[in-house]
Amino acid sequence: MHTQADTAKVILARRADYVMTVKANMPTLYKQLRKLPWAAIPAVSSVSTDHGRRARRTIKAALAPAWIGFDGAAQVAQLRRTVTQNGKKTVEVVYLITSDKDADPATLAAWVRSHWKIENCLHWVRDVTYLEDKSLVRTGNAPRVMASLRSLAISLLRLDGQGNIAAANRHHLRDPQRTLKLLQAA
Repeated sequence: MHTQADTAKVILARRADYVMTVKANMPTLYKQLRKLPWAAIPAVSSVSTDHGRRARRTIKAALAPAWIGFDGAAQVAQLRRTVTQNGKKTVEVVYLITSDKDADPATLAAWVRSHWKIENCLHWVRDVTYLEDKSLVRTGNAPRVMASLRSLAISLLRLDGQGNIAAANRHHLRDPQRTLKLLQAA
């Protein structure tokens, strides 16, 4: 959704760098990037084992071709994730575009991985625990206000050392005084 040339311009105008992911839902750009000579480019790999699965991430980076169409594009990268869980192997290949000319492949991979940490720690919690996508609040400023309140609740619970937001909500639900104490301590 955010891999757009206009988004790149806005980020660069703020004197920042970007890393954008290109997946198969952008078929033209995805095919163009897939055709680059990736076999000739050295790879950096890492393996992690957590959540009952083994994941190998292999990344290759190259200078961005002139036709890329994103302001400031300095590099492109191919990121291959091979996940094995319960004997079943899945492979996902995505491509990256970045304006950072100095980032090495390992750094790019770390940036992408940290994005998913944010996704899992905030957005997933807002959607699954607080059912944000099912909210019927859709007019005026109410959706933004509700999203802010959800983020505030998550932040307060995380500052309190809670790792499981759903369990923390149930804990505070049993005694409203706990919630008031949490708000007073913040």
